Formats: sequence, structure tokens, C-alpha cells
Amino acid sequence: MPTGLTQDAGWEIGVSRTIRQPPQAVWEFITGPEGVALWLGAEGPLPTEKGTPYRTADGTEGEIRSYHPGDRVRLTHGTSTVQVTVTPGSSEDRAVLRFHQERLASAEEREERRTHWKGVMERVAAELTD
Repeated sequence: MPTGLTQDAGWEIGVSRTIRQPPQAVWEFITGPEGVALWLGAEGPLPTEKGTPYRTADGTEGEIRSYHPGDRVRLTHGTSTVQVTVTPGSSEDRAVLRFHQERLASAEEREERRTHWKGVMERVAAELTD
């Protein structure tokens, strides 16, 4: 099976990065208005209730599937599913941020999303380390 193709969830992509900030600071940014605008393209803080709908600036719709404060959020994004996790890094002042997207339609879409998430990660890291 080609890299990125799963038996159950179609094509998927994941990117991760260690950021020199405590996990709670990374979580607060990612779920707050600035972070949500940056990675999701939606206004306001991220909804926390399962089933709550959202809409991005480009018109993509989705809903919250699960929300575990300080740990992870899973949401639909159009026809795909995105999960964002924040876990402790190797020391108190480091966190690992991960973006994972599944149910992508093709290898081409997987590569497009890889480029997208790498760019998002660069912008998040820049915001948090300035």
C-alpha cells in the first residue's frame, strides 16, 4: 500500500513539531482566536461542545467531534477529519504540536494538505517563539 493510504480512512497526512513553549501555552494559543484563525481559518475561539458546527472564512463547514482540554480536538473539515494534539515535550518548556488529517480523496490532495500543514506549523511556531 502506498505511503499515506490507510485501509479504513483513505489518504492521510500528519505533521508534528516540538515548540519551545509549555504545553498549556501552546494549547491556549491553538484553541484561542488567533490560533484558530491561523490553522482553521475560522473566527473566535474553537467551540468545545461535541456536535457544534463551525464555518471557515473560505466557506468550509464542519463540526466538533471531540474536545479534550489541554490535549486534543477532533473535527470534521468538509469531507475530511482533522485532529490537533498538544503533548508534553522533553522538558517543561517544550510541547509537541501535531496536525493529522484523514479521509483525503487522493495522493494529490494528501500532498496539498502536507504543504498546507507544514506552512501552518511554521506560522504557529513563529507566533509562539517571537
